[in-house]
Amino acid sequence: MFRLLISIVCLLAAGSVFGQAHSSSYTKDYQREAHDIFDAIIGMRTAAGHGNVPAMAEYLADRFRKGGFDEEDIHIVPHTVETGEKVASLVVRYRGNGLANRKPVLLLAHMDVVDAIRSDWVRDPYTLIEEDGFFFGRGTRDNKTGVAMLTATFLRLQRENFTPTRDFIIAFTGDEETNMETIRSLVTEHRALVDAEYVLNTDAGGGYRDHDHDPVAYLLQAAEKTYVTYELTIRNPGGHSSRPRADNAIYELATVLKNIEAYRFPIRTNEISLGYFREMSTLVDGELGAAMAEFARDPGNADAQAVLEATPGEVGVTRTTCVATMLSAGHAENALPQTATATVNCRVFPGVPVTEVEAQLMQAADNPALEISVAYKPMEGPMSPLQEAVTATVGNAANAFHGTVPLVPYMAASATDSLHTRLAGMPSYGAMGLFMRQEDIFSHGLNERVPVDSFYLALEFWHQILTELGSERAAR
Repeated sequence: MFRLLISIVCLLAAGSVFGQAHSSSYTKDYQREAHDIFDAIIGMRTAAGHGNVPAMAEYLADRFRKGGFDEEDIHIVPHTVETGEKVASLVVRYRGNGLANRKPVLLLAHMDVVDAIRSDWVRDPYTLIEEDGFFFGRGTRDNKTGVAMLTATFLRLQRENFTPTRDFIIAFTGDEETNMETIRSLVTEHRALVDAEYVLNTDAGGGYRDHDHDPVAYLLQAAEKTYVTYELTIRNPGGHSSRPRADNAIYELATVLKNIEAYRFPIRTNEISLGYFREMSTLVDGELGAAMAEFARDPGNADAQAVLEATPGEVGVTRTTCVATMLSAGHAENALPQTATATVNCRVFPGVPVTEVEAQLMQAADNPALEISVAYKPMEGPMSPLQEAVTATVGNAANAFHGTVPLVPYMAASATDSLHTRLAGMPSYGAMGLFMRQEDIFSHGLNERVPVDSFYLALEFWHQILTELGSERAAR
């Protein structure tokens, strides 16, 4: 039942307080505590290569210790990634009384971020800056809001002497933005620490606001595309730069990349993607809403495809995508290049074999001399079945603080740690607490930010979710 348990009715959403919200207006202890945590962790450059993830794990662990959590329930799990860098995971258990007679709920967020170069940004990316109704900084959305929300909510519930009927477990991972080794380690080598009935991941999902900042829908991530990275290489004998050759590795690779840029992988659909477009078409105005409706009715409609592919938030939902992300070529400024290599990152539609994508890339490249290899073994996770305990609880929380909005399951074009929890047999759902406009989402890019009002509403969102899940009895 795609509409699940939440009737879609005329939107009665409360008017957004955007534009009026400022952190100084939020004076309750748990709100200031969340802000302080957020400020501290944004200031930690936890991108790969900087070695700051263990320090962030220790900072957060100390917060939990001071908040009354027993040492035996706080676990910093060190890990050395393939590059040799030391990272860590942090696992914290909130003990319940067991009356629900159910396995724990696992709550995910990641401590690492994609790096940001100060000279590229208008503001210092590693200083939390509040401006024009937003919090700016690297990781504000991806995913340090999630870290701050879960930490502050555990501490708040502890102070309230709340005893859930089942255990809750936080797992903060340390390399989600790179190889996801820490989550793989947790679900295999440290399974007893994180074993759960299901997973709520703060790194996906969340509320959809329209251009006027009004809440329109809540998106629950129940599937994601397969993440795979290829290395494309052209080799050449090279020579002296004063004697140009008719064949040049850099020029040949450039042609290959332009060919791949022009290639469109076949349109694909599944129950979740079609259901997503069908539901959202009733909530999104204008050309985009019409294209969603037409695509749901006829995925082969070229005009609808073009509109969706021109929309950053929707481009990955209709097909496999591959895009060049890095280049490396040549060995000296006065020598012809002997090697030119491009990194091409693909997000593969669920159910499509990676070998099929590789063959399509080779065909599109149209250069028999091209060498193609997989950077590391890709993994494809299953879709998660929609469970009443999840959809009802998350939907209730979204409605409690954002008016009556529909809950719409969707497939993420990006990859998250949920891939590995799904592969480990734990159904996983992206359930971010933030409500945002599509045009304000700058994850991995310049000027990443989150709305101030949405940050504080997310605190209430997570408090209600854990309170409701922690009051469940076995009868549900």
